[in-house]
Amino acid sequence: MEQHGFVLTPGRYVGAVVEDDDDEAFADKMERLTTQLAEQMAKGAELDAVIREKLGALGYGV
Repeated sequence: MEQHGFVLTPGRYVGAVVEDDDDEAFADKMERLTTQLAEQMAKGAELDAVIREKLGALGYGV
C-alpha cells in the first residue's frame, strides 16, 4: 500500500489500464450509445418472445 501512496483504489492493485480519452463529444457519445442500447433491448425483446414461444411449444409456459 505504501508504494501506491496509501490509496485504496482497487485499480491500483489489479492492474487496471488507464484508457485515453476518445475525443468524442459527450452528447454525441451518449446519443450513439443510447441508440445502440435501444436496438439491443429491442433485439432482446424479440429473442425473449422466441424463447417463450419455443418453451410453450414444449409445454413449459413461462
